Amino acid sequence: MRELLQRIVEALVDNPKEIEIKELTGEGTLILELAVKPEDTGKVIGREGQTARAIRTILNAASGKIKKKVILEILE
Repeated sequence: MRELLQRIVEALVDNPKEIEIKELTGEGTLILELAVKPEDTGKVIGREGQTARAIRTILNAASGKIKKKVILEILE
């Protein structure tokens, strides 16, 4: 999941080397904490959160393989 999120976000931001992703695993849950440079945060979130919602949809669709719920947190 981390690699999938990394690839998606790299395509959106101007500073792909500044992407930080932390994985926190719980029972039946995988939390991905995403941190990017402040000027790239808006690109990841998108207008009215549309981009973030689309990323979450992709991650949830892919989470069927690992049988865990995936939660994406975008840190500011």
